[in-house]
Order: sequence, then structure tokens, then C-alpha cells
Amino acid sequence: MTPVSETGSPAASAPEAPPAGALGAVEQRGIEPVPAAERTGNPLQLFWVWFAANISVVGMPLGVSLVALGLSAWQAVVVAFLGSFGSFAVVGLISVAGRRGGAPSLTLSRAVFGTRGNAGPTAVALVSRLGWETVNTSTAALAIVTIVSLLAGTGGDAKSAPVVAVVGVALFVGFTVAVSGMGHAAILVVQKWSTWVFGAANLAILGFLVVNIDWAEVGRAPGGDLAAVLTGIGTIVAGTGIGWANSGADMARYQAPSVRAVPLVMSASAGAGIPLVIMIGMGSVLGSSDPAIAASANPLDAIRDTLPLPVAVGYMLISFVGLLLSNHLSVYSAGLTTLTLGLRVKRVYAVIVDVVVTTVASLLFLLVADGFYGPFTTFISLLAVPISAWVGIFLVDMLRRREYDPVALLDLTPRSAYHYRGGVRWAAFGPWLAAIVFAALFMQVTPGDVPWYTGPLHETWIGVNGMAWLAAAVVGGLLYAAFGLRSAAGPR
Repeated sequence: MTPVSETGSPAASAPEAPPAGALGAVEQRGIEPVPAAERTGNPLQLFWVWFAANISVVGMPLGVSLVALGLSAWQAVVVAFLGSFGSFAVVGLISVAGRRGGAPSLTLSRAVFGTRGNAGPTAVALVSRLGWETVNTSTAALAIVTIVSLLAGTGGDAKSAPVVAVVGVALFVGFTVAVSGMGHAAILVVQKWSTWVFGAANLAILGFLVVNIDWAEVGRAPGGDLAAVLTGIGTIVAGTGIGWANSGADMARYQAPSVRAVPLVMSASAGAGIPLVIMIGMGSVLGSSDPAIAASANPLDAIRDTLPLPVAVGYMLISFVGLLLSNHLSVYSAGLTTLTLGLRVKRVYAVIVDVVVTTVASLLFLLVADGFYGPFTTFISLLAVPISAWVGIFLVDMLRRREYDPVALLDLTPRSAYHYRGGVRWAAFGPWLAAIVFAALFMQVTPGDVPWYTGPLHETWIGVNGMAWLAAAVVGGLLYAAFGLRSAAGPR
């Protein structure tokens, strides 16, 4: 039997990939499991990766959205802590699977859902990654729009300065490809040093915000009830760790087999949680100090209006770079997900396909969509449900599965141990679909003032408190535990 690689050629004839430490080389490895000799990573590397990826200005809109839910700034900080640290602990748990199998998350997922059934969760993961890249690219372009508006007096939003917005998108995409196309080794180095440099710069400039914020107005903001707090936790979970959950193994696949699970979980939880609490907390304070911020078409308006001109321009530049740190990691992961879905090209070409899609989507988002926060919150809430259902099933499967068959992961023929029945493992795919349908009963989709969809059980405790994502994870995990654990194929 000759397994088929992600490039469409027999895996045995694929060129030997350069070692993970070859910084100057473009990574040739796609989704095939990393050989044991090249798996020399440690959890501290992942700490820098997750820290740098989450110190971007995108955390501020999340903080503003918490205030829009009715939370006070102090409640928002607590919600940010619980949601960020907790959700990225899940990312850390899935990283353990990457250490065990040496392959990306969605490639390992073939062992759970089947070589064809896995297309469903993989497609959702790809949409999630493309969506977040669209958000990152749009926000970075708005940073350029804001800089030009400060220096040249042009319009402060994309629709009033479309040429500047297009230039901003082009710059951001170009810088993203420069690093994400290189691969794992380059990302590790860039993330480590960027954490120190831009983390310090962020803290320094945020100090100016603290001095200039109307703290009296922040203190007068009323607090929310329990329902608002729970909904806020769900919003942060969906907008942070759950969005990255199906990428947890992508970077951890280079971790040494001797690395223990607890340090892996802690590296993701603390690495992402620390910067997210800072950025989300600052966004909630800004939102409390000026209620008009939530209605703005540019989430960076608060920075422009609060800081002195030179400091505001400096912060916009730092924000642009901070978004790059998150986006090139997302593009790298999306390239692997694209290969898992079946596009038979090299990883670097999958990256190019990815950025073309996000470039077009970003321009539509900036120049056509009305507002920022409504579509942003709706996007993360919708995708949280199918991703959470996958997380519940995948984590339950990890309780039993300690190894993955490296040959079967790449073999898409009926002879693969992970082909199951017609390529679909219904014991996992069925619970995944059932969990999504169950959670949809409690959801409400409201990108604007008028809801697009309201589930028949939305007014119940689960729906009112925004717990549809958690219901999907629990139902998916329980159904899989009941029907799927005994039928799981092990390594040959």
C-alpha cells in the first residue's frame, strides 16, 4: 500500500524536509507526521507563540463588546480572565495530541471522523481561520486609515478613505506572507522576540491611555447581572481559545515526545491569557469611558481620540505589527488545514490561496459591510458552535487514543485504517451533527438591529446566557463517549 501525501504524490517519494531549526529555509513539510528526530521542541517555545499571537489590538473590540452586553469594566476583566485562560487551556489539551501524533490537529482528526467524514470539521476550521484572518487584515487596514487620517486629515473610516484602506490591506497581506510562508522555525523566532519588543511597547502606550481615560465615567457604569456575565464568558471563549482550538496541535507537532501534558496546557493558557486579559480589559475600560465607541465603524477611534497625536500614530504602527503576529500564525495553520481538506499543493502554495481569499473578504468587509462590532460578534458566535462540538468529541477520543497511525493518516484509499465505512466514521460524525443541531435550538443570530434567526429554545437558560457553544461541546462529547469510543481504530 502506498499512502497518498497532501501534494497528491506518493508519500514515500516526497522530498526530505529540512529540519525544524532551518530558519532560512521555506518549510517543505505539509501535513505528514514530523519524524521523531526533528521533534525537539519545548513548551516555552509555545508560550512565546501564543503570547505574541494574542497581544494584538483585536482584543480591544472584544472588551468593547463586553461593555455592550451590559458589563462594567471590572466585571469584564474577570470575564476576560476566566474566558481567556480557560479556553486556551483547551488549546493546550489539544496540543497534547500534536505531541503524540506529530501532525496538525485536523489531520489527526481523520482518525476520529474518518478520511472523508473529517471534511466537515476541517471545512469549518478553514472558514474560522479565514474569518479571523479577515478580521485581522481589516483591523490592520483600519490602523493605516487612522494613521493617514491623523497625519493628512482624510476620512477616519474605510468607506471615506477607500484607497488608503486598499493600500493597508495590501501592506498587511504582503508582510503576512513573508513570514507565514517560511514555516515553523521562522514563526518560533519571530514570535519570541516580538513578544518582548511589542509587548513592552504596548504596555508603555497603554499607560498613556490609563492617564487619559475618564475614570469617573468608568466608575459610574452599572454592572451586569449573572446572565450578562455568563454571556460575556461565552463571547470571550468563542472569540479567543475556541477560535484557536483546532489549531492547537499545528505548532505542538514539533514538541519532543518527552514533554509532559501539564506544561503544554500551561504554556497555551498563560501564554495567551496574560496578553488577552490586558487587551480585553483595556477595551472594556475604553468602552465604559465612552459609550459611542461601540457604535463606531472603526474600532480604533478610541485610540485616535484619547492619545496625543505622536503617541496615537505610534500605537497604530504597533497595532499593525501586533496583528501581523497573530495573522501569520493563523495563515500558517490555515495552510495546513487546506491541505487536510484535500487541496493537493505544497503548503506554501496553500498559504497563497489563503491570503487571496482573505484579501477579497477584507475589502468586502471594509468597503461594503455596515459597522464592525455586529458582524464581528456574530461571526465568532456562529463558528463557536461547530468548533466546540468538534472539541468535545476530539477531547473524549484523546482519553482512549494515545497514538496515531502515521500511514493511515495520509492514506485516503479504502485500505486506510481510518477509512471506516465509506470514509466516514458515523460514531463521531453523527454526534458532531447532532450537537450542532441541538445547540442551534438555543441560538440567536443578530448581526444588526434585527435578528436573522432565533432558535425555538433561545429564551431558556442556555439560550439567554449564551451557552449554546458549551451545549454543543457537552452533547457532542457525551454522544461520542456513548457510541464512538469502542469503535475507534488504533495504530497498526
